[in-house]
Amino acid sequence: MSQTANTPGKKVTTKQPVSIKDVARLAEVSIATVSRCVNDPDRVRASTRNRVEAAILQTGYSPNPLAQSFRRGKTKVIMVVLPSVGDPFFTEVMKGLREVANASGYSLLINETQFNTMTADEIGAMVVSRQADGIVLLASVSPFGTAVLSSDNNRRLPVVVGCEIVSLQAAGYPSVHIDNQAAAIEVTDYLLELGHRRIAFIHGQESSLLTKDREDGYRLSMLAAGLSIEDGWVVGGNLTITGAIQATQKLLRHRHRPTAIFCANDEMAMGCMHAIKSAGLKIPQDVSVIGFDDVRYAAIMDPPLSSVRQPAKDIGEQVMLRLLGEIETGRSTDAEPVIVPHELVLRRSVAPPVD
Repeated sequence: MSQTANTPGKKVTTKQPVSIKDVARLAEVSIATVSRCVNDPDRVRASTRNRVEAAILQTGYSPNPLAQSFRRGKTKVIMVVLPSVGDPFFTEVMKGLREVANASGYSLLINETQFNTMTADEIGAMVVSRQADGIVLLASVSPFGTAVLSSDNNRRLPVVVGCEIVSLQAAGYPSVHIDNQAAAIEVTDYLLELGHRRIAFIHGQESSLLTKDREDGYRLSMLAAGLSIEDGWVVGGNLTITGAIQATQKLLRHRHRPTAIFCANDEMAMGCMHAIKSAGLKIPQDVSVIGFDDVRYAAIMDPPLSSVRQPAKDIGEQVMLRLLGEIETGRSTDAEPVIVPHELVLRRSVAPPVD
């Protein structure tokens, strides 16, 4: 590095970015003193602080804000882990997360797992290394291994879950979600009231508590009505359009073809409706379809999709408020889940069976 002068009023010209060493050299103090002036100025004598401030102005030195935050023990970053950024339900949850986080001076770091184990392991390592102040988990299956779940409660990173995950709930992590079982019972009861008896269910990942709760609700409703569920009426769609198309094709080939299909999310309902139409059948005249989440495109599908509405944005807001409460106070919040209300939204994709 070259210097034109080392006197007040002269700006140091450099060929490389100015470092803290340059400031210390110009102010004739130690690097530690410059660091204290930047991070804890009240601990430095006024005369020394003035000299360092003058050197900073002359050099144009800009402290690294991320490095400062690490030294202070806060990154002002919240990590958000979700299976897919393209999922319209999570898009709405993100709006609530972002509004609350930004209002409190926090930024979001998004990690998409796509249910990929290696990616999940990498995220777990990131959590353990404390590269964020807290984590929001929007997933039906935890991507974290035992290194995170078995860590000391006093040292672990604050985590709040935006859905239901057995391993994290068992570990005492708070969550915000609807009562998925009750919602599924309400859906199935409604289809039964319309006269449907051959009702199928397309579920997501079998390892997910969310999937289990929705399937349990469907089964409990059918059982309460005294109806048996035939083999082949419960199929997996992997929470995707493609998976639901394949699942629906199986259902339509069943010897007792369902008159109604309950899909565990709206994305699968879209695939289900596509498969029904491709088979030359009509919705809801031949097969009724109902989804879950009531995403923004549900109302403009053909026909408009009946669905369970989750208050996605409100879930995001409540999750972030709970997480920031833990971060700012240093105390764990009540691990008892917060249950938010759901609503069954009825549109033209459902009707009484013809037969």
